[in-house]
Amino acid sequence: MIARDEFISRFGGVFEHSPFIAERAFDDGFVGETLDVDRVHTALVAIFRAASPEERLGVLRAHPDLAGRLAIAGELTEDSKKEQAGAGLDRLSPEEHKRFTELNRAYVEKFGFPFIIAVKGLDKQAILSAFEKRIDNSRDAEFETATAQVERIALLRLEALLPTR
Repeated sequence: MIARDEFISRFGGVFEHSPFIAERAFDDGFVGETLDVDRVHTALVAIFRAASPEERLGVLRAHPDLAGRLAIAGELTEDSKKEQAGAGLDRLSPEEHKRFTELNRAYVEKFGFPFIIAVKGLDKQAILSAFEKRIDNSRDAEFETATAQVERIALLRLEALLPTR
């Protein structure tokens, strides 16, 4: 069985800046002998979904803006940096960057958390298209969509860390 500190060290960043999810998963006995993507993802998602609405909002707010100020300042987590670069968000034209900045601002003003999308396999046009569609959602619908995207991001991060069954 993996030790608590090792589990938290390995999986505490799967949900952006939210190690409490890994801590609770371990402490609540969700972690078994076998660590594979499906089991760990199921455990972490169960904890995330059981968290209070304020805690889940905190997880959403822990995510950086896409192509935003943290990216420009070089202050993204390694995972976020790789994910955004893989989608080409580190190579935007000035016009594209301006559009992302406008959408980021409008989105946060409307919903109170940044636009979140699992960017793996997407290019900047697909991301921009999703951004422009989702900004018209209700807050409740977007909270659910963002929550599902956070869970998808966690799955993709776990796939890079663990074997599948």
